Amino acid sequence: MFDKKLIKNFDFLILILISLLVGFGLIGIGVAMREPVQDDEYRLFDMIGNFNLHYVKLHLLWFGVGLVAMLVVLSVDYHLFAEMSPYIYWTVVAMLLYVFFRGHIAGNARSWISFGSFYMQPSEFAKISMIISLAKAIAKKKDEGEGLNSIKDLLPLLGRLVIPLALIIDQPDFGTAMVFIAIFFGMIFVAGISYKLLLGTIGAGVAAVPLMWYGLLSDTQKNRILVFLNPGMDPLGAGYHVIQSIIAIGSGRIWGKGILTDNTLSQLNYVPAKNTDFIFSVTVEALGFVGGAIIICLYLCLILRTIYLATKAKDNFGSFLVIGVVSMMVFHIFENIGMTIGLMPITGIPLPFMSYGGSSMITNMIAYGLVLNVGMRRQKINF
Repeated sequence: MFDKKLIKNFDFLILILISLLVGFGLIGIGVAMREPVQDDEYRLFDMIGNFNLHYVKLHLLWFGVGLVAMLVVLSVDYHLFAEMSPYIYWTVVAMLLYVFFRGHIAGNARSWISFGSFYMQPSEFAKISMIISLAKAIAKKKDEGEGLNSIKDLLPLLGRLVIPLALIIDQPDFGTAMVFIAIFFGMIFVAGISYKLLLGTIGAGVAAVPLMWYGLLSDTQKNRILVFLNPGMDPLGAGYHVIQSIIAIGSGRIWGKGILTDNTLSQLNYVPAKNTDFIFSVTVEALGFVGGAIIICLYLCLILRTIYLATKAKDNFGSFLVIGVVSMMVFHIFENIGMTIGLMPITGIPLPFMSYGGSSMITNMIAYGLVLNVGMRRQKINF
């Protein structure tokens, strides 16, 4: 059981922000999965009855499972995760290896383990294992008074990154691979990596771009990048999705078309992956610029509050755990919303807490369980 001090340190604001974002996700999923109207003469009860609530209920179910997972994470001191990090890391690697050999294929990617009608995506949980493993390694260096000033200092961290990253790239899932890279760079940047070493690492990454372009990227992935640079180059082909997403967002105007509006672009299937990757487009079409602005403000408040807890952690391990979660969240939010408005290439990265998906929801809830765990066990009580 939690003692009174831990409960007093619990950050209810973060839980409220997450719950509000889940609420917006429920609205978006409900609107997206609503059946198009076949008859112009519809009454209110007919309009309400036209909603398909199957995915709404499942989204609520995954949120409930996520809350239970968060409670489990909160129930133990977060330092236990540092001790268990090798077991967590290699368990996730084993799951990724299973996907490599026998994973379920969908959308030209082998990324899932099937359990009957349910599917689990191990690459989502790999993000948590990566954050814990890197936080432990970086904190150990900081506690020993060492820095990240040479390749020798960086190699142990790169070693933790390479194995899961290679397995995820092979699926292929370059969107999730980019999240791993964002987590890595976010954590080593805050750790105080030498700017020369950082620039050298970035330079090596840039130099590897031709290799990735000609050796790793499929034609579909190349087209996504080219369309990102110029959506109009193939408006009826590769550029169709992003163009329809932008049109849907713009059609919402200031106040949106409303939740009960019939035959919106999303309901007529002009918007792709409308309950997952493009949930922001659907929600803004329904709730307008005002709704979209509120969602972005909620994410901004969540990120700022998370950073605040990182500054209040009682030790380096706790601080870097939270920084890893922040790095993951910032990239997810920026990439997902950016791709819906044509500012980023389409990668299939879900929008945290809003996009439908059990693995994504549970992973994000566990991640914030770690954040709240660090906040509850901080040295000083600050309000």
